[in-house]
Amino acid sequence: MESTQNFDSTLDTMIGGGNPEAANKHYETAMEHEQNGFRIGAIEELRLAVQQGANPEHKFQLAYLLDLVGEEREAVELYESVTSTERPHINALLNLAVIYEDNGQLSAAEKCLRQILDTDPNHARARLYMVDVQSSTEMYYDEEVARDAAKTAALMNTPVTDFELSVRARNCLKKMDIRTLGDLLKVTEAELLSYKNFGETSLVEIKHMLSARGMRLGQASETGHVSKVHQDRYKELLNHAPEQVLKQPVSALSLSVRARKALQLLNIQTLGDLAIRTEAELMGIKNFGSTSLDEINEGLQNHGLELRKID
Repeated sequence: MESTQNFDSTLDTMIGGGNPEAANKHYETAMEHEQNGFRIGAIEELRLAVQQGANPEHKFQLAYLLDLVGEEREAVELYESVTSTERPHINALLNLAVIYEDNGQLSAAEKCLRQILDTDPNHARARLYMVDVQSSTEMYYDEEVARDAAKTAALMNTPVTDFELSVRARNCLKKMDIRTLGDLLKVTEAELLSYKNFGETSLVEIKHMLSARGMRLGQASETGHVSKVHQDRYKELLNHAPEQVLKQPVSALSLSVRARKALQLLNIQTLGDLAIRTEAELMGIKNFGSTSLDEINEGLQNHGLELRKID
């Protein structure tokens, strides 16, 4: 098997211009060697061709022959070189996808095939390979990841009554329909404090309990989860307002820059997203004041909506 010890210098020289005419001569010689069954000679001539120029076809042929003789590392680097341009080499993308799939790099393989299908949705080989890659992805099962996921799910389903909290804190969480640790991670400090009879002492208790477990309030919301309280509020809104109103962007309210930035911090995109929030949640945002709150209240009222109220 041919050594790859000169590959680093090959890559260094292929970037710096070279002699295209000489590169073409080496390429022609390489093709003659390959036709005559002298593959090692063909590879050496292609290496010289690549050193003398930056022709993508020369790099592809070198990568292809190296792949055939088992020099996968060097082949992959060359394939990656000719597929990282504005107009990537299609056959290089296909071959690279096959290597990635064989090595278990399914996401990388799919990315290569997507590049082809984005420009040629009917490319037969790419479509065929994509089916194989996606089938492999669905069959892939990581036992350790599955165990971790099961442990996380069990932890999130732990009742809040299992933790050392005061009676007042437990009762408030119960009335807010916060039953599990997962539910608790979906609410913010502002949302808890906005609830009647829920004070700073209970908040400190809860934060300390979560901190001891490496967690914090609002953590789940940051990863895209929606609390049950918000889900229930949205369902309630659907009984009073058309869905097309709830899906209108908050830009329909013509808010000030400060108010818009505050809503962005809570990832509030639509009127429905806004109407499931409470005044306390909004007032808990830094630099959000009563003027911004008045703007929002007025804007929602103009659309027949209002912020969520907690009894």
